Amino acid sequence: MLVLDRIGKTYPNGVRALDGVSLAVGPGEILVVVGGTIVGALAGYFGLIYRLIDPTLQGLRAVPSIAWVPLFILWFGIFEASKIILIAVGVFFPVYLGVMGAVLSVDRKIVEVGRAFRLSGLAMIRRILLPAVLPAYVLSLRAGLGLGWMFVLAAEFLGASSGLGFLLIDGQQLGKPAQIVAAIVAFAILGKLSDWLIVLVSAPFLRWEDVVRRP
Repeated sequence: MLVLDRIGKTYPNGVRALDGVSLAVGPGEILVVVGGTIVGALAGYFGLIYRLIDPTLQGLRAVPSIAWVPLFILWFGIFEASKIILIAVGVFFPVYLGVMGAVLSVDRKIVEVGRAFRLSGLAMIRRILLPAVLPAYVLSLRAGLGLGWMFVLAAEFLGASSGLGFLLIDGQQLGKPAQIVAAIVAFAILGKLSDWLIVLVSAPFLRWEDVVRRP
């Protein structure tokens, strides 16, 4: 309540600081999850696609994350488009690497078992590949979402007039530590809620896992 009260005192409508963040994270996350999943699955399943695109993507991944921020802000401004694209860049690589690595690391023995039972291509994917890939895929989504929040903050640091990043800079310039702490706590709450949502949605699909302890 203290966090919301602080944000409410800063913005008359009480939630204006969160509007831009939520609108940016939602579309950005959905678009990049779909794209990263498809590209990662294709690169992991087909050797030719892997050899064609992986070297380039690995080179782009090596570019420091913050280096993309000035370029996208210059091209697309500080509005929602630049935030969505920045989130896409931040989230794409963890999702891509997670899916591709999971497909490449599928145990050859269980694939041979599927072939021994004469599973069709779709049945092989549904009963063998998807269960094997899903745990690593969920972890890559959680890691990518964390980077997505970081990119939102980076965009708002460089010229935004609203949002939680603006609250941090405004609090620093005006000497308002309570406002800074409120924005940090708000980011923590939003990050935890989004991470919890991924865990909640994925839990029914991971019940088959035989693990020592489930969180």
